[in-house]
Amino acid sequence: MGALVIRGIRNFNVENRAEREISKIKPSVAPRHPSTSNLLQEQISHYPEIKGEIARKDDKLLSFLKDVYVDSKDPVSSLQVKAAETCQEPKEFRLPKGHQFDMINMKSIPKGKISVVEALTLLNNHKLYPETWTAEKIVQEYQLEKKDVNSLLKYFVTFEVKIFTPEDKKAIQSK
Repeated sequence: MGALVIRGIRNFNVENRAEREISKIKPSVAPRHPSTSNLLQEQISHYPEIKGEIARKDDKLLSFLKDVYVDSKDPVSSLQVKAAETCQEPKEFRLPKGHQFDMINMKSIPKGKISVVEALTLLNNHKLYPETWTAEKIVQEYQLEKKDVNSLLKYFVTFEVKIFTPEDKKAIQSK
């Protein structure tokens, strides 16, 4: 229904609008710079046949122009390419470690990746028991790369809450 209305509006008075557009005065040639117009006048006065060559239509060139056929297709959008690349899922998966947390949406984790809960758990285990939870054991347990585990242990730490007893606190003197 909408297409019918739009088509009617688009085709309304189309002949008159086309005739009006065709009968408009065509744009004139842009004015030339004074120095170039002087040079052109000199060349035309020396070689008068140039003026005829400029105005003459070349039938051979026009026939070449009629033979030109352009067939174009829209290129594939980069968004479609990215979407196709992201749809590929890794082939190997593993089950998440430690089911004490609520992992409703976590069915399986790709090899070489860990969840946030697992990252916090392994960092805490390494902090509490560094002799048992070494980088090698973490690599085997979570199927990660050695360099990634070393970087994780070097640059990330878990929060540590320290509670000070009242006798350890120093009183701040009010002014």
